[in-house]
Amino acid sequence: MSATTPQQHRSIDAHKRLTITRIETIPIRVPLARVYRGSNYQMTHRSTIVTRVHTEEGIVGEAYAGDEDGALLEIDAIIHREIAPALHGADALATERCWEATRPTTFDILRDRRLALVACACVDSAIWDAVGKALGQPLWRLWGGYRDELPVICIGGYYDSPLSIEEEIADLRERGLAGMKFKVGGRTPEEDAERFLRARAAAGEDFALAADANQGYTRDEAIRFARLVEDADLHWFEEPCAWHNDKLAMRDVRLSANVRVCAGQSEMSASACRDLMAAGAVDVCNFDASWSGGPTEWRRVAAIAHAYDVAMAHHEEPQISSHLLASIPHGTFVECFHPDRDPIWWNLIANRPPLSNGKIALSDAPGLGWQLDWDYVERHRLPT
Repeated sequence: MSATTPQQHRSIDAHKRLTITRIETIPIRVPLARVYRGSNYQMTHRSTIVTRVHTEEGIVGEAYAGDEDGALLEIDAIIHREIAPALHGADALATERCWEATRPTTFDILRDRRLALVACACVDSAIWDAVGKALGQPLWRLWGGYRDELPVICIGGYYDSPLSIEEEIADLRERGLAGMKFKVGGRTPEEDAERFLRARAAAGEDFALAADANQGYTRDEAIRFARLVEDADLHWFEEPCAWHNDKLAMRDVRLSANVRVCAGQSEMSASACRDLMAAGAVDVCNFDASWSGGPTEWRRVAAIAHAYDVAMAHHEEPQISSHLLASIPHGTFVECFHPDRDPIWWNLIANRPPLSNGKIALSDAPGLGWQLDWDYVERHRLPT
């Protein structure tokens, strides 16, 4: 079956194998409408890899994951040269064994470990889609089935936006979003607090507002910011402190400023997230399945978080996070970007449901349930 042929879903008996025969990938790269700047970074493109796991039984698992723009083809090569040979002939229903078979790609100490983790996530996500299709169940239900809808917030408040803060908030409300994760950390705490207070005044009381510093503050600066906005209903304060001592610094921010702290997207493993929780550094863990090995590893983090009474979020990637967060009792918000910042989510998925009362509702379609727009894929695919 070609990549442009609609998938014919059919389930198999649960006791049968789902034999992996080959892995197909399509890297895509989409230019953004403008440059987006956070506290210490900027983005000009959005990229991902559409991954299709073909099986002998005729079921094809299909997913897209990751946004490592500059290393997209290197990640693609890891999938084909290292992961695909390790999984040829494997039973996709044995998800833990498949995940374990991909793990050696992360052991090369001379290569950026994140690249192999994204490669693993691409394949792990597609394998889970195949499993859901084989069993005739959506992944949100297969992974726990706690709910079938979640509120959606948008990441925004970027520096140098062509819109004013008030205009941006109004636009997001018009699009039906339930809240916003607002960028701070690139200016002084006082300047950022003034920006955040403007956002709260524009948003009103029924619109969730979190602040995301992308590790842009020192501990003392983060405490100053949190205290300056303490009456503005800050939902959480994400990655407030510089990376080099962030666990203890975030703990101090939590305790000194009495603010909920969110972190985890910069971690690469379940054990690293466990250490955040054990250190008392976080109230919310936003581990990223697409950056750090796939849904299999994310679900381990979610189990640890439940034991620590820590809530779960997910950094970006709504096509995966919506299923993961809906499956558990301690899931929070699905995160997305404005269509100009993530044209892939808003254009690649042909059957993306509209928001209703700030929420996304997941269907009963098996696996991830997404139907990809193959014309969009073809327009933006990279040669490999």
